Amino acid sequence: MLKSHNCGELRAEHVGQHVTLAGWVHRRRDHGGLIFIDLRDRAGITQVVFNPEISPDTHTNATNLRNEYVIQVSGEVSKRPAKTENSKLPTGEIEVLAKSITIYNASKTPPFYINEEVEVDESLLLKYRYLHLRRQSMRDNMLLRHRVIKYIRDFLDAHGFVEIETPILIKSTPEGARDYVVPSRVHEGKFYALPQSPQQLKQLLMISGFEKYYQIARCFRDEDLRADRQPEFTQLDLEMSFVTEEDILALLEELFTSLVEVVTPDIRLIKPFPWLSYADVVSRYGTDKPDIRYGLELKDISAIVAESEFIVFKTAIQNNGVVKGICLPGCANFTHKQIEELTEIAKGIGAKGLISMAWLPGNAEKDLTMQIKSVATKYLNNENIKEIIDIFEAKSGDLIIIAAGSPSLANKVLDELRREMAKRLNLCDPKLMAFLFITDFPLFEWSDERKLWDSMHHPFTAPFEEDIQLLDSNPGKVRARHYDIVCNGYELSSGSIRIHNRALQEKIFSILGYEKQEIEDKFGGFLEALEYGAPPHGGIAPGIDRLIMLLTNGKSIRDVIAFPKNQAAIDVMTDAPSSISDQQLNELHLRLIRTEKRD
Repeated sequence: MLKSHNCGELRAEHVGQHVTLAGWVHRRRDHGGLIFIDLRDRAGITQVVFNPEISPDTHTNATNLRNEYVIQVSGEVSKRPAKTENSKLPTGEIEVLAKSITIYNASKTPPFYINEEVEVDESLLLKYRYLHLRRQSMRDNMLLRHRVIKYIRDFLDAHGFVEIETPILIKSTPEGARDYVVPSRVHEGKFYALPQSPQQLKQLLMISGFEKYYQIARCFRDEDLRADRQPEFTQLDLEMSFVTEEDILALLEELFTSLVEVVTPDIRLIKPFPWLSYADVVSRYGTDKPDIRYGLELKDISAIVAESEFIVFKTAIQNNGVVKGICLPGCANFTHKQIEELTEIAKGIGAKGLISMAWLPGNAEKDLTMQIKSVATKYLNNENIKEIIDIFEAKSGDLIIIAAGSPSLANKVLDELRREMAKRLNLCDPKLMAFLFITDFPLFEWSDERKLWDSMHHPFTAPFEEDIQLLDSNPGKVRARHYDIVCNGYELSSGSIRIHNRALQEKIFSILGYEKQEIEDKFGGFLEALEYGAPPHGGIAPGIDRLIMLLTNGKSIRDVIAFPKNQAAIDVMTDAPSSISDQQLNELHLRLIRTEKRD
């Protein structure tokens, strides 16, 4: 090794020892006769002192050092002079008195500060990602990622799981998003697909008798990007035989609870993890991925205002809509401008507007219609207002905001406003992870575009046994043995108990609109495997990138991936995707056809 110690490990007990360190110049300070540098490697920082009285040549060479130079230094560990200790560094009690130096490589001036966490345009950080990864925040994220994945592997190994890799080049089958496809040079006109998940493969492993499988799996989806999506991502792929939903979710609760407590002990958990049905969670939070670290639950007041002559409420209810709202504590004094800001958010989602009801503080009037500031009060009597206040558990000084319209629109509007107000009111505890299990999803959802049923999860999800009889008569009422894990407003994982019977699997495919020959072409091999003693089985696939993002209280999974793509799915560091030569195209039997871009 070119160094005897790492830069982060020297302590007072090493005083007097001769050591050799190697790393990057983190910071340089010239104090006239003495030159100080902070030397950095992956393990941390050590202060090195170049004293001309100890080694004149070494001191002379040190005058050439600049930030990010790669060097080796040898010298003696010394206790820092009194009152110069740095309590912010683990190595802050000591320094190394340099006796020799080797400059391995000079460095150009970096395009942004590495030794300071100042904000930089993300495109620049991505272009020079190898420099961004030198920053302590990014280094900490990558080391946390390593510890999380190691913990998962150790945990599952102790629980009898077997890690098995599955192919990256597979057959294109419907998985819910567009595939990335790879042309075959050997088989003209044929294509592989990159896996959106190893769905059929992990089910085949259950048929193979492995019973407990997992994989830290690389997955690929060609879909529009956002902060918690990347074209390629990593998931914990997990499948078990002879299990129920309760078995799988109990295992995941044990894994996540112990992982958080061991790997990130400063983070708190809500224990045990709550369970909610899909219908209940959408009714209470307006979404199937709520943040339950705070309240602000949605309340339905349709029954209270059903007889109201207020045209906004009346029209919504007559059109089979709802009137729902949330109570914002202490916000009755919101200005007209603040109310308008919330209204514009609602309009941006599709609502025509918002109704606000402010319970003004300090008013002793018994008549609530005199205490509530709202355009709706002229259409509501004192009893109506009291019922509304009771259902929201509102107090004097609170503000109730109400949306009226179709159930889906009202829920979407209030979900967005709930998240926005949680930020403004600082209700999101960054040191709390609130996991939530959601069950009893519908098996299908209707596609107005295709005029067909789509899978709510994927086509391999089993229906409840007692609902199978509804597949022909009322598919929309069939419940799925599908479950989600949500944490702090993000969907962390989806999973299900799978279909293990060929006839039922073919039935589901037909309801989804697949013709008999299409079923055979796309799924023939898998269907045949189901006829060779397929056990009952189920699984789940938590997103590792999202999990680590939540553990770091981050806002984007790009911050916890070593080399991510930007929001346009471009790797700006390597300029990918890029063109390929005509020779490569010919070898792949491909020809490019230029088309006009559509608006």
